Amino acid sequence: MRQLWSIVVAFSLSLLSAGPCLAEAWVAKMFPEQEYDFGVVARGADTVHRFEAKNVYKENVRLVSVRSSCGCTSASLENKDLKTGEVGYVVATFNTRTFTGLHGATLTVEVEWNDNGTIRQGETQLRVHGNIRGDVVFQPGAVRFQNVDQGNPAEQLVHVTYAGRSDWKINDVRGTSRAFEVELSESQRSAGKVAYDLLVRLKDSAPSGYFNDPLILVTNDEQYPRIPLYVSGRVIPEISVAPEPLMLGDVAHGKQVSKKIVVRGKQPFRIVSVACDSGGFQFRTDEADSERHVVEVVFDAQRDPGKVKETIHIATSLGDAYDTTLTAYATVLPAPADAASSQTNQEAWVHSGESLANNGLVDREGSGFRVQASTLPKPEP
Repeated sequence: MRQLWSIVVAFSLSLLSAGPCLAEAWVAKMFPEQEYDFGVVARGADTVHRFEAKNVYKENVRLVSVRSSCGCTSASLENKDLKTGEVGYVVATFNTRTFTGLHGATLTVEVEWNDNGTIRQGETQLRVHGNIRGDVVFQPGAVRFQNVDQGNPAEQLVHVTYAGRSDWKINDVRGTSRAFEVELSESQRSAGKVAYDLLVRLKDSAPSGYFNDPLILVTNDEQYPRIPLYVSGRVIPEISVAPEPLMLGDVAHGKQVSKKIVVRGKQPFRIVSVACDSGGFQFRTDEADSERHVVEVVFDAQRDPGKVKETIHIATSLGDAYDTTLTAYATVLPAPADAASSQTNQEAWVHSGESLANNGLVDREGSGFRVQASTLPKPEP
């Protein structure tokens, strides 16, 4: 009896210990990236990374909290309440103003969902690490261009100072974006202190939208030759479209649906053309010069049943740089006749099964023909 009791206790403990592991597994599936290396960064640099959290489940999910294991990294949440397919973020900020040297932190994220009135919770862990140089300082810590109108240039100056070797140099500044350009000039070199002025210009040809791109300062330091400086901001488009995206809903095969969009600009313009990458769409608009245009979008559901995602291109008289796009979504349903035919076929199979059963040819309780309601298993969460 004592041996049996020991087995029962051990089995119960194993179930209890398995619970958190299972919970962590379903939470971890929401995070495609679970570790990030900030690399070598300058003191005072604004160093931020966003971990994407996507709700891959049918149930609504909430990001409840996040805590950091180290003061070198602070963490916060963006967009906490997530429906199916929606994305939130765990934001990790490296504290480069207070800390120097090699540091890392574990971020513990708590997530919950409502299981028919019962709140289910789980956790997962994300990790960040990096090396904060104490000899190189950025002021300010990043370049930010906030809400710049499309077509307008902007610029910002960053002071880069170094304390150490008197022969330390910045040999080059590299970047992947063509939206901005830089000018580098040495402003001081004396007694082991070197200083540079780095002027970053946002070009008037920069496309609309948000951006967050690093500039890489390439130095003659053999151990740590590269130092990132982040450039972020938003270029407000000259032409805007609403609603974006355009949701056309469910459309039966062979039917049409019509919705209107509004195209706005900051100065009078004319819509030159509205086009789609594939057929099935028609567009009606005016030919006047105005700051506001109403465009009727007509979708003709002649294609096979299924999901539809199409990009609509809008060209204006302001030139190619001010063209804009929007995305249209729809679902083409089977034609009513097809649905009725499918229902008739289903009923025929049911009656056929019942007839066979009545004749003793099918065992309803065995492995033969059975008709019953079924549902898909609820995903975990």
